[in-house]
Amino acid sequence: MVFFTKVHFTEKQIPCELIILMPILLYQYIFLDRLSVFLTFQTNQSVTKILLLSDTHSHIDDTIIKYVKQADQVWHAGDIGDLKVTDAIAALKPLRAVFGNIDDPRARASFELDLHFMCEGVSVFMTHIGGYPGRYNKRIRAGIYANPPTLFITGHSHILKVMPCKKTGLLHMNPGAIGRHGFHKVRTMLRFEINGNNISNLEVIELKR
Repeated sequence: MVFFTKVHFTEKQIPCELIILMPILLYQYIFLDRLSVFLTFQTNQSVTKILLLSDTHSHIDDTIIKYVKQADQVWHAGDIGDLKVTDAIAALKPLRAVFGNIDDPRARASFELDLHFMCEGVSVFMTHIGGYPGRYNKRIRAGIYANPPTLFITGHSHILKVMPCKKTGLLHMNPGAIGRHGFHKVRTMLRFEINGNNISNLEVIELKR
């Protein structure tokens, strides 16, 4: 079970306390299912602050770096572009990343296609092209159903999604695109905290294109 303590938006304030279905034409991202929000309290456990981003397409700027500095770890879900992006992030904070379909041989030599890891009590599977609950990519579908992670992360679509999988109980996140290349109208990232096996304080970060 994944728990959330709060959800809110930064940079561009949106009067919404919970993640709900939002018009795709207005925000260029969708949440396909209302998430249940629970309040949990735990003591004597560390909290890991995660910044999740994707599809930088060689773009890095001072605002992205500002949020990098506020995180404990940064996770990049692919389509990195120039490795100056990951170099800049890794110089500041621990980085986990996968390569995407636009990434060159240098990126593919530096990062994996799929990344499976644990963060505190949360099992994570990150890949660039993986689909989402109900429409998983064929390459990873059987593995997802056979051994679902707690958190399944993808990029590629440039559409921000946060949704549960009703069949497996996993939580899916796609942070959208933070680069300037692509059709998206708003650049987005996600940040959240992991406390034991709980995911909390999920925030959507919106930046102007």
